[in-house]
Amino acid sequence: MARVAFLGLGVMGYPMAGHLAKAGHQVHVWNRTGAKAEQWAQTHQGLVAASPAEAVHGAEFVFLCLGDDPDVIAVYDAFEPSIGDGMVIVDHTTASAGLARSLADKTKSKGASFIDAPISGGQAGAETGTLTIMCGGEAAAFAQAEPVMGAYGKSMTLIGDSGAGQLAKSVNQICIAGIVQGLAEGLHFAEQAGLDIGKVIAAIGGGAAQSWQMDNRWETMRDGQYTHGFAVDWMRKDLRITLDTARQNGANLPLTVIVDQYYADVQAMGGGRWDTSSLLARLDRKQR
Repeated sequence: MARVAFLGLGVMGYPMAGHLAKAGHQVHVWNRTGAKAEQWAQTHQGLVAASPAEAVHGAEFVFLCLGDDPDVIAVYDAFEPSIGDGMVIVDHTTASAGLARSLADKTKSKGASFIDAPISGGQAGAETGTLTIMCGGEAAAFAQAEPVMGAYGKSMTLIGDSGAGQLAKSVNQICIAGIVQGLAEGLHFAEQAGLDIGKVIAAIGGGAAQSWQMDNRWETMRDGQYTHGFAVDWMRKDLRITLDTARQNGANLPLTVIVDQYYADVQAMGGGRWDTSSLLARLDRKQR
């Protein structure tokens, strides 16, 4: 079993760190709000650190699950003096590919390795230990980290060099944005046409229109329940990173630009903490 530091105990990180402890790893946690870390330690076997540097000192693997680029930079800078030779740092934050490449270079200069490893699967995937993990970095470091990440991941793929994991996460979010908007419009159309939505889904759900979003979200969308997944505020952060990258590499993302603005409308409705399927609520409001 490995000596592990886990930094960031939000809705994703909290259960992920718990899975590491249940798997028998020696887990040292840190969270910006110390009470959350203490709460975690009451439930799971592990130690609470007063600082990122304390958590990382002596660890073989360091896992980060934070909010955005500035959070990653601040926490990395705080524990950088504790980075040891041979250490593997895995960043599960959805952040920019440029930051991943920069931190990979800095980490390598200290004799350690860095993997950008954004995750997909939402809070439910974190709690059940069935996350999808998209990784960028060196193959040797990935091979070391893969069995440890297996405590909370069902699928771990090394996409390419540093930054490739973050770029793959952008692809993931581009696809989700378009699919959810299409599903929202389909359900909205069915409702306006007076159709039995359950029967419509039963008819089309096994064909070409089928998607994970349809299977798992149509019923809660129909019922106006938007507390079942990834928050709109976080989706907009991810899409901001995606669109910034597209401007740099020349990718043309017209649908993503539009859906990003639709999510801005949802935020203006007070739905920043609703899940991403709340695009239907925007259409229903527009109808009224």
